[in-house]
Amino acid sequence: MKWTSLGLLLCLSVTGWSPKAASAFVTKKHATHPQRSTISPTSIRSSGVVHRELFSSSNNNDMNDDEGGSYSSRRQVLRQATAVAGSTLASWWLWGSEPGTAAAAAADTTKKRICVTGCTSGIGLDAATRLAAQGHELLLAGRTTSKAQAAAARILETVPNANIGLAFECNLASLSSIQKFASQIQQLSSSSSSSSQPFAIDVLCLNAGLSRDAAAKDIVRTTDGFELTVGTNHLGHFYLNQLLLPMMNKNTGRIVVTASGVHDPESPGGNQGETATLGDLKGLEQRNFEMVDGGPFSADKAYKDSKLCNVLFTRELQRRLTASGSGITTSCFSPGLILESGFFRNQNPLFVKAFTVGVKVAEVGETSHWGGGALEYVATSPQVANQGGTYFLAPPGSSKYGDAAYGREFKVAQVSKEAQDDSKAKRLWELSETLVAGSTA
Repeated sequence: MKWTSLGLLLCLSVTGWSPKAASAFVTKKHATHPQRSTISPTSIRSSGVVHRELFSSSNNNDMNDDEGGSYSSRRQVLRQATAVAGSTLASWWLWGSEPGTAAAAAADTTKKRICVTGCTSGIGLDAATRLAAQGHELLLAGRTTSKAQAAAARILETVPNANIGLAFECNLASLSSIQKFASQIQQLSSSSSSSSQPFAIDVLCLNAGLSRDAAAKDIVRTTDGFELTVGTNHLGHFYLNQLLLPMMNKNTGRIVVTASGVHDPESPGGNQGETATLGDLKGLEQRNFEMVDGGPFSADKAYKDSKLCNVLFTRELQRRLTASGSGITTSCFSPGLILESGFFRNQNPLFVKAFTVGVKVAEVGETSHWGGGALEYVATSPQVANQGGTYFLAPPGSSKYGDAAYGREFKVAQVSKEAQDDSKAKRLWELSETLVAGSTA
């Protein structure tokens, strides 16, 4: 059946397709933050500390990306969609493998204090809900305080006894907003610490991210003047990590970064359209950079570059932690192709529908619930504890195995050739440090 379906997709692809159109759509496939309705709490302190009281519902957009372009006709849309399905999805399907044999490790029952960015939707919300159900204390970071509190409300609906210590604004496109969030945690630390039990963050999940329409031509910037995609996905998290690292558990702390397979030009998705490369990092030598490599702006490449930055950041952070004698470990992972993604909302609905059908037929997609479990696994599994500087990945379609895939299909994988460049990772860190320092001086 699978081969028949794949053959059908390949046949459909011969109707003609534009590499540019394919690139513009495929870039969205690793995104993990869908737009959802949110819930506004009626009784939450302005500090963002959440209490289990009554909540009322309201609608809100979690993120407002620029609108994408339109297509001239239904026929053109369907032709492009089937073409992308025939080429890209075939690549994903063929890249898969048979189920592994290693069983996932037993859950760690130790209660932890876990900070999660991008918690308002997608895999971040699912992971936070999973973690709350395990009894961990959550520090929730959202683009606005209302969105973070709405996420807290949704978690409390599912887990009434959830331990939510903080739900506050942390707009990663604003260094001042990041500072305010870190200050809130510092205040929480001052009020919660005791001589017998000092305050410490056990796990920091750097999960939030954005992806603009791959066909966008205009350059949008953060409040500090950085190109929006790299400024948010990389520099925002870089700065947050810098501020929270002193508050991490120095012995068993863990930092988890949500990356993507598109960082690798040899991977399915990563080999579509313009591929990720940071070149000699010349662009980051200037505050008003358009692209990390100094080239002309490309929204498609900017997202892939930001994911490459995430992987290089993970590896360099681990090198520095190890050199300092710290017991903190850091890992990154790819959640795979998740269909329930707000990153698809800027595309033509017919295009999205046709592509979604193709993904389901080829069985290469994952669910937000499974992606949330992948984040939870890297954040808390004892099996990951001593694997610092690693990258986790699963073959496409692994969500059909459910949670059993963690530690089996979903396991340590090789990063791209460029991501293995330690000197580039070090240089990226230095340039990022300079950019952030120049904006916060």
